Amino acid sequence: MTSPTIYDVARAAGVATSTVSRAFSNPQRVSAPTRELVLRVAKELGYEANPHARALTSRRTDTLAMVVSDIKNPHFYEIIRGAELRAKASARTLVLVNAEESPRIEREQISRLSRSVDGFLLTASRLPDEDLLEFAATQAVVMVNRQVHGIPSVVLDQREGCRQLVTHLASLGHTSVAYLSGPQKSWMAGARWAAIRDAAAEIGVSAVRMGPFTPRVEHGAAAADAALTTGATALIAHNDLLAIGVLLRLADRSIRVPRDISVTGFDDIFASALCTPSLTTLGGTHANLGRAAVELLLDAADPTGRAGTASLQLVQPSQLVLRDSTGPAPVGRSAG
Repeated sequence: MTSPTIYDVARAAGVATSTVSRAFSNPQRVSAPTRELVLRVAKELGYEANPHARALTSRRTDTLAMVVSDIKNPHFYEIIRGAELRAKASARTLVLVNAEESPRIEREQISRLSRSVDGFLLTASRLPDEDLLEFAATQAVVMVNRQVHGIPSVVLDQREGCRQLVTHLASLGHTSVAYLSGPQKSWMAGARWAAIRDAAAEIGVSAVRMGPFTPRVEHGAAAADAALTTGATALIAHNDLLAIGVLLRLADRSIRVPRDISVTGFDDIFASALCTPSLTTLGGTHANLGRAAVELLLDAADPTGRAGTASLQLVQPSQLVLRDSTGPAPVGRSAG
C-alpha cells in the first residue's frame, strides 16, 4: 500500500495542489476554513508533509545547528540541554556538531551544513572575527560564550564574576594570583584574563597569566608545575577540568590544598563538587544560555526580526560557588 500524496489530499479536499502545499509551508497565505479543511483531509488520509519538499518552497528546514568547540567538555552539557529544550518547544530540531577545538573542522562543518539548517549557534567558536562576520552576513548566527560586534550573543558576566572571585581570594589574605589560561584562540580565555587583571589591580593583588593550556584534566600537571614557579598563593584555572588536573598534580607533589595554596576554576561542572578537595568555581545557570541563544536565533532567522537582533549581546549573571579548595593564604611562605 502506497502512502497518500499531495495530489490525493488535493483531490479529496477539492482544492489545487498548490493550496495544499501552502497550507503546510505558508499557512498565512491560505484562509482559515481552507487550511482547516486541508489539514483534516490530510489527517484522515494519513498524509504527512515532506519536510525536505517543504523546505524547497519555504526555504525553511525547521532545523538549527549547534557547533560546540569540544563536546567532551561537560561544561557544554547544560548549554546544549537548554538549547535543545527551547528548540523542541518551537518545533525545531537541533543538530549538534563537534568542532574538536579545530577552526578548520569548525569552518568545514559550518560550510557543509549551511544549506541544510535555518541558523547556527556557535558555542565558544575558535574562528577569527572576520570569518564569523563574513559568515553571519549570509546566515543567521548567534554566538554563545563569545562576543563579536555585529553578531547577537549570549555570555555569562565574566567581569563581575571575576571581580567576586579575586575579592574572595583577597579576603582570605592572598596578595598574588596566577591565571592558568585556556586555548590561545579562546575569546573566553582573553575575557577572563582581562577581568582578573583589572580586578586584581583595583583590589591591590598582583596577577600573572600562564599558558596557554589545553583545558582538560590531563593538562593540569603542566599548568600546576608552571604556576608553582610564580610564587602565587592562589591559582585560577581556565575551567574546572584544568583545575581538577591541577589538584591532582599538587597532591602528587604533596602540596596541600588549600593549606599551602588555593585553587579555583570556572563553569561549576558536576565533578567540581565531587573532587578532593571540592572546587571553588565561578558558574552560572548554563541552561539559560542555551535557551536564550535559541530565542535569539529564531529571531535572527526571521527576516523581519534580524535587524533588531544583529547587535544584541545578552550578558547573564554568573555565580561564585565557594567550596573547600580555597582557604587563608599561607603565612610567611610562597606556594613554591
